[in-house]
Amino acid sequence: MTVRGIRGATTVHCDDVDAILEATEALALEMANANQFTPDEIVSVIVSTTPDIKSVFPARAIRSIDGWKYVPVMCTHEMDVPGSMPQCIRILMHVNSETAQKDILHIYHNDAIKLRPDLQTK
Repeated sequence: MTVRGIRGATTVHCDDVDAILEATEALALEMANANQFTPDEIVSVIVSTTPDIKSVFPARAIRSIDGWKYVPVMCTHEMDVPGSMPQCIRILMHVNSETAQKDILHIYHNDAIKLRPDLQTK
């Protein structure tokens, strides 16, 4: 089995607990569904946020997904680069998969689509 990295990102309109948790859960679930893997195939998840998001750990949303309780998740802040996208949540999932790297579907929601337009399939 090979470990693959799956990227995803989304944005929220404000530093609001419910908005952050909802956006994070939706992104994580779409990443899993699009790439057809189960929680048991996830090695680990790193969630990063821009420094303007600080009201809640987005990892809480991932741990609360049914069947994802034991998935190792860690949160961190992105570098505070001038001009970077604000209120952004990024996810990097490490997954056991035989899918070729070029066939992995990376998921971007909301304004985060601008981060990697080259990876958009829609």
